[in-house]
Amino acid sequence: MRAAYDEIADWYESEFLPRNADDPLGQRRVLAGLLGRGEGACLEIGCGTGVHAGVLRDLGWTPVGVDLSAGMLRHARPRLPVVRGDAARLPFRDGSLPAVAALMVHTDMPAYPAVLREAARVLRPGGALVHVGVHPCFCGGFADRADPEAIVVRPGYLDGHWTKKSWTDQGIRDKVGASHWPLAELLGAFLEAGLALEAFAEGDGPTPVILGVRARRP
Repeated sequence: MRAAYDEIADWYESEFLPRNADDPLGQRRVLAGLLGRGEGACLEIGCGTGVHAGVLRDLGWTPVGVDLSAGMLRHARPRLPVVRGDAARLPFRDGSLPAVAALMVHTDMPAYPAVLREAARVLRPGGALVHVGVHPCFCGGFADRADPEAIVVRPGYLDGHWTKKSWTDQGIRDKVGASHWPLAELLGAFLEAGLALEAFAEGDGPTPVILGVRARRP
């Protein structure tokens, strides 16, 4: 199976990541604040090129990654142990992991509710899932972020559709597309997966680009 990110893996590694090396959206801050220090394996769902592995190690966790894209995993292998697989059918045993992280990937996964159910399945009782993704209220094909001081929100927020429409040609959505999940549907998917919502965080800036959620398997 060929994944959409296979086509852009080299561009992502050599051009996109260097432009975002200083964490302008606050992803690392939100991840660290919600996950906290711990030990044992932390599975990163949709690990891509493994760029977040260092943050997980700094927090004491042992990062392990899963991704569908062979092209992205080619760059990830020097950074963390990885397996190629479908996030909606994780190759891990029930209740085997103390922590799971999903970082900037939920818009890449049209079956994200199924991914959350899988995360709940592989988590140990009491284990935490940390989701960090684009903010559903302020990011999507309906949002024009060309002026960061005055985001223009157009009709389409409630449509919940997949689109390649983007305000910039320097990002990812215009290349591989993205699914949009309105806030109520996104949070509801955590509850439907049997996870208990525990904490939230938003990114930096006058209008946050990212939303973080910590949920736990009861």
